[in-house]
Amino acid sequence: MMARADEKLQAISRAHEGKGLGNKFLDDLRHADALIHVVDVSGTTDAEGKPTRGYDPSEDIIWLRSEIVRWIEGNLLEKWGSIKRRHVALKANPVETLQNQFSGYGGTTQIVARTLARLAIKEPLEQWTSKTISAVVQTFTDEKFPTVFALNKIDHPDADKNIAKIAKMQDAESIVLCSAISEVFLRKLAKQGFIKYVEGSEIVDTRDDLVEMGDIDGGGLKELDEKLKTRIENLKDLVLYRFGSTGVVQVLSRAAQMLGLVPIFPVRNVHTLGSGSAGENFVFRDCVLVKKGTTVKDCARKIMGDAPLAYVEGAGGVRVSEDEVVTVGKNDVLSFKIGR
Repeated sequence: MMARADEKLQAISRAHEGKGLGNKFLDDLRHADALIHVVDVSGTTDAEGKPTRGYDPSEDIIWLRSEIVRWIEGNLLEKWGSIKRRHVALKANPVETLQNQFSGYGGTTQIVARTLARLAIKEPLEQWTSKTISAVVQTFTDEKFPTVFALNKIDHPDADKNIAKIAKMQDAESIVLCSAISEVFLRKLAKQGFIKYVEGSEIVDTRDDLVEMGDIDGGGLKELDEKLKTRIENLKDLVLYRFGSTGVVQVLSRAAQMLGLVPIFPVRNVHTLGSGSAGENFVFRDCVLVKKGTTVKDCARKIMGDAPLAYVEGAGGVRVSEDEVVTVGKNDVLSFKIGR
């Protein structure tokens, strides 16, 4: 689920009141395990999606969380009287009672239990004040909707000050700096055969670069005109060399990390890292997310089904034991060899 801060927020403002597009927006959130909130840190788009200068994008972050909290809290308070009476009559525990109310937002027993454990509330549920209920809803929101803030347009002159302000408001682990337009530009040039680009990194090679490194054919890449050469050099200086990547791949990786998931890249060839048939140049075409603690054997079953497994190779062609655990950076690139 992605919540776009640089779209017209006016269309979903007052969403907690169940009006217009806002109602659908909040309903869609129920199905999300995590949110990616794309924030325009250039400050060139206001809350209504209109072009401007000097807008404070931190307001968009405050707005989104406020809408979610008010949506859940409003629904809960509306029925709180009957919720209390039923809770007492059934002699239920708070986790059971709240899970019944929060299940409509995708809340599980585990999420509700973590919420109450964080707050350590001593009063029985039937004696909770509105302040306590508000604290419960806010903590539940944090537990149910872990959010990655993708701070976009980092190459804009006004971005630095806005990034600095947001960094003081949010956990550093929830923030990823990115330039989506740079990623789109690089992928387009790579697809057209002008550059070789390793997604998620700062590595961009042109024909001239490869010739200089000894490849007389320049990797079969097309010649760039001066305009494209200048654009690529500017992009390298403003984004890639400064931040290490465009950040787009890192946004998705961070969301998986928040959820305790490990990205696994099944490949056909561990040397070229290709996933398709012979002649295809796609690197890391496929990605499978698995839970922490998953073994290589579990991955094989998830990806290959019941096909007989002869052995498994990892990065560099090293054979990997089926009992080894996959983690980020270790055993996360795997080639499954079929046979008996």
